[in-house]
Amino acid sequence: MLGLYFKYHKRKQKPAGRRRQKIPAGFLFVWILVAAVLLCSVIPAKAFVMQPQQRIVHWNNRSKQNSNTLQVDTEQKITDNDLHALSAVLMDGENGRILYNKAGEEVRANASTTKILTCILALEYGDLDDTVVISSYAAKMPDVQLNIREGEEYKLKDLLYSLMLESHNDSAVAIAEHIGGSVEQFAELMNQKAEDIGCMKTHFITPNGLDAKDKHGIHGTTAADLARILRYCIKESPEKDTFLTITRTSVYSFTNFAGTRSFTCNNHNAFLNMMDGALTGKTGFTGTAGYCYVGALERDGKLFIVALLGCGWPGNKTYKWADTKKLMNYGLDHYQEHTIKDDILQKTDIPIQYDPNYRRQQDEEKATIAWECSFSETLLLREDEQITVRYILPEKLELPLQTGMQIGSVVLSINGKVYAIYPVFITETISGMTWKDFISGYIKYYIVRNYS
Repeated sequence: MLGLYFKYHKRKQKPAGRRRQKIPAGFLFVWILVAAVLLCSVIPAKAFVMQPQQRIVHWNNRSKQNSNTLQVDTEQKITDNDLHALSAVLMDGENGRILYNKAGEEVRANASTTKILTCILALEYGDLDDTVVISSYAAKMPDVQLNIREGEEYKLKDLLYSLMLESHNDSAVAIAEHIGGSVEQFAELMNQKAEDIGCMKTHFITPNGLDAKDKHGIHGTTAADLARILRYCIKESPEKDTFLTITRTSVYSFTNFAGTRSFTCNNHNAFLNMMDGALTGKTGFTGTAGYCYVGALERDGKLFIVALLGCGWPGNKTYKWADTKKLMNYGLDHYQEHTIKDDILQKTDIPIQYDPNYRRQQDEEKATIAWECSFSETLLLREDEQITVRYILPEKLELPLQTGMQIGSVVLSINGKVYAIYPVFITETISGMTWKDFISGYIKYYIVRNYS
């Protein structure tokens, strides 16, 4: 082919006054080779260029419910005025979805509910049989306290029961110093863990939740973040079983290592005896935070978490129990389990964009390519909630294409709020041009353009 090209080149008549400079064969070959490498490196990337295309499909779970599913009257929905708490959330404990939210993202002091994070960190970083030596700083903590003394030694396990059953502030500091080396270093562990869990508005300064403030702000969190922390403690932490064992214990007795002092701790989480399925929880109170609570309930295959901040002040100690029961009952009565699968998707094939200069005969019959997106979600849904699917896919795809190549995504939303994003993959392999296709096609194009 190159020989024919140069033969043709020599015979072509040049216009008078113009002399077209001959291109050395070696230079032309190198130029073509470089161009081929560059072009081939670009082609695969074009398959990932996203041209957002929205096709909305609404799916109301009303049509999916059977005859014995509770029909929810919109007048029965809980309102913010029905609750005493300044901030409150009801969470689906299985997946972390917020089902009800009253100022759930507003940062507030959260008092001793902080101790659930102190406990889970001690379980993950320590050993229950560790010996904890009490410092003078820990011994000076204000009420509520175990009244431990400087220099005494205790098992970490015993102090954790003191922490979670009686909410002792001195035990919290002793634990923090043992695990982190100091309260400040332990606070760094707390904030890092909170961030890892997904708590973006949480800032902890003390391990016991006493009111505090530093250059980063107050010691506090949001109701939503607090629920996320408890969900981690009972669902995701490798120490979740031990956490539940400690926090569900009614009475626990122990002594110091020397055996000279004995203690008995009683669980003050009254919610454990208020509702069938009550699982765990932690109370809290400071003058700034007011009464706070975070707790979980598991019944009929449903797991709910309630978090309350600013739920009354002295004289209103029972508000937190009233709000907790109201939210738990709301979840039990109004949310039913549904499974949402990828069979709700409209899987329309995507057109293939061929380069007209290099299209081959065997490509003629392949005009589109199929894609796949797989998921299955089991969710608690209220009857009037709506599932929305948004497709983010390219309008066309260019070769080469390979099975398993990600070309876009599907966004699943509930009542307009994004719940999950799933990748979209193509299901076939279609090769692009070969080196032979490219070189022969380019030479043809070059000749036609410059010498026709």
